[in-house]
Parts: sequence; structure tokens; C-alpha cells
Amino acid sequence: MGIDIALDELYASGWMPSNDADCSRHTDGRSFPSPRRVAREFSAAGCDLSIEHIESFGCYRAKWADVEGNEGTVVGHSENEAAVYALAHMRRQTAVIASA
Repeated sequence: MGIDIALDELYASGWMPSNDADCSRHTDGRSFPSPRRVAREFSAAGCDLSIEHIESFGCYRAKWADVEGNEGTVVGHSENEAAVYALAHMRRQTAVIASA
């Protein structure tokens, strides 16, 4: 997939950095949240997030669940990529649930 696609998805979900605390900058200049900041955003949304390195596949897996049992899982080449992609998916999942 790549961090570029994860960032595209995150920004398409409406995420904008309120400040650059705990953010990095991509080579194209876009800010993106660190895994620690992503975990805080999941917590604020009432979700538990875990990110683990899967050595046998050379990837990182991000898994989350909310109190209502809604779950999600994504994978990425790096911890940053998995965290950013997970946040994009969680934001979209939350928006769909809220509009239902």
C-alpha cells in the first residue's frame, strides 16, 4: 500500500492536524500523526487500538474495537503506515455508524 495511500485516506476522512504536536512530515509536506498520537485519537473516540509487528510477514498490523463491538484491522509496511491507515478507517467507520 504505502504511506502515500494511507495519508490520502486519512486526509479524505477529513482529518487535519490541529497542531504539529506528535506529528511527522511526509516528503510532500503533509503532516501525519505519530502512532502515539493515533492511539490517543482512538482512545478519545472510545476505541482500543493495538499495533503489533508481524515478523513472519514483515509488516505491522493495527487492530481496534469500540465499546459496541465494532472492529477493524489494517496492515502496513511500517508502524506509521499502519497507524495512519487505521485512523483513516476508524474515522470513516465512526462516520458511517453516526449517520445510520
